Amino acid sequence: QVQLVESGGGLVQAGGSLRLSCSASGRAAISYGMGWFRHVPGKDREFVAAISWNGGNAYYADSVKGRFAISRVNARNTVSLQMNSLKAEDTAVYYCAANLDGVADTRLNEYDYWGRGTQVTVSS
Repeated sequence: QVQLVESGGGLVQAGGSLRLSCSASGRAAISYGMGWFRHVPGKDREFVAAISWNGGNAYYADSVKGRFAISRVNARNTVSLQMNSLKAEDTAVYYCAANLDGVADTRLNEYDYWGRGTQVTVSS
């Protein structure tokens, strides 16, 4: 069983920064592909960023390119999402997810495990 726990959410002013972290448990955690998704009530959960098991590949949603950066430290079973130049439209619950294929997948349905989410609120 894999458990994912997000942290680092909060309230920030537009233009500010936040760093989200996701801690993964499980012996094979370093082999998982990891992703970040976000959800706003009334909308579908959407892809934000993903990274392959070894960090060799990373993908971003167009809306966050150049502002967000995903990274991982396998020795710590941790994946982070650095969010800069935040906008009000980035407000959402952010979820960490893991896929057993180990790839940087942009597709929500390809992920096998999910965290409970952390709220990010950007005030304008």
